[in-house]
Amino acid sequence: MSDSNTGGGANSAVAVAEKAEETAPIDIEALERETDIAADYIEGLLDIADFDGDIDMDVEGDRPLVSVVGVTIKELVGERGEVLEALQELTRLAVHRVTGTRSRLMLDIGGYRESRRKVLRKLGAEVAREVKRTGKPKKLTPMTPFERKVVHDAVAAAGLHSESEGEEPNRCVVVYPVD
Repeated sequence: MSDSNTGGGANSAVAVAEKAEETAPIDIEALERETDIAADYIEGLLDIADFDGDIDMDVEGDRPLVSVVGVTIKELVGERGEVLEALQELTRLAVHRVTGTRSRLMLDIGGYRESRRKVLRKLGAEVAREVKRTGKPKKLTPMTPFERKVVHDAVAAAGLHSESEGEEPNRCVVVYPVD
């Protein structure tokens, strides 16, 4: 998945495929099926690990969303959300195994993603103001794909351009002034 505001080079094919996904009609039944599969998978993991938590399922736009609520489980979030990212990928693989299609499922545990989203939106807006004021690009610290996407969206909302640079796990957002 490309997480830059612009596509180019090798990423252009990915950007074209993602654009086609964005314009395709949303199949709510398929997305609800993905949430059911993912919820069952996560519930099984919670049972194995002997963790408590309720599962909420929803569809936001064109993405299935599964949240473990009622408890903050630090072991399942990890430092900077690394364990949560890994669990999300495993859950997407479990959905893919059943459906045969790639899932864009979002997993949240204990409200971690929502609280990070608020912090990152604020960061993106602050950096955009700084770049507008100084006229100089600003490179941020490495972030997860989820975090970069939130920052890219905040920067775009402020009318600036941003790109992701580097290789995982050191990939980061660079915010550029308007030409």
